Amino acid sequence: MDNVKVAVVGAGYWGKNLVRVFGELGALAAVCDADSELAERLASEHGAVGRNFEEVLADPDVAAVAIAAPATLHASLAMAALEAGKHVFVEKPLALRVADAIPVVELAEAKGLTLMVGHLLQYHPGFLAVRDRVATGAIGELQYLYSNRLNLGKIRREEDILWSFAPHDLSMILSIAGTAPDSVTCLGANFLSQDISDVTTTHLSFPGGIKAHVFVSWLHPFKEQRLVVVGSEGMITFNDGLPLQEKVQLHGHRIEWVDGIPV
Repeated sequence: MDNVKVAVVGAGYWGKNLVRVFGELGALAAVCDADSELAERLASEHGAVGRNFEEVLADPDVAAVAIAAPATLHASLAMAALEAGKHVFVEKPLALRVADAIPVVELAEAKGLTLMVGHLLQYHPGFLAVRDRVATGAIGELQYLYSNRLNLGKIRREEDILWSFAPHDLSMILSIAGTAPDSVTCLGANFLSQDISDVTTTHLSFPGGIKAHVFVSWLHPFKEQRLVVVGSEGMITFNDGLPLQEKVQLHGHRIEWVDGIPV
């Protein structure tokens, strides 16, 4: 996979970051966007060319595509790229419906191609520290996890807050729990648009008794990105709003029962 050439599909809010990074790696082949002038300008700044999606799919020199288009297009663009024999990186979520996601995964497996979803917090040094400490028993037996991802905006019109914010937190919780939940419930509320939830709370139960919840909202007066992991012997917090050296904190608080009274 040396000298792989990658085309970035979608040059907007997050796509421009992918363009920059692939450009710095010397791997950027092309930039695609519905705004062709934007694609050409951004591509030229990083030593590539602006092209349409069909041209990229037909080019044998482009080995992979990185998709940062609106979420409603993720599954269809990924399918088209896989059918053309390209490896695919797609920003979260992979799809807005499970029924749309499954064929994408199956096609990648059938063709022996790499399909990767951009759960970037899986590589965050703060999260890795939390996961490692839990795995080594720093807080005893894992009991409960909860996460808040709150802000005023960025408000979406294509997907609701659950699909926009919660994938980050769900990916971290699933990684720490080490298994799939056996029960999931989610409650949402719509205020700005009839069809788009602005606030959701998701509850998860795992085999063995571990519980978790995720609270996400873009109608919040301040920004918060915090994961709390509770164990029998302590707690760990990952607060991504703090400076790097303060993001992860280990708390030794615990509850013990003395003569039938919690202390």
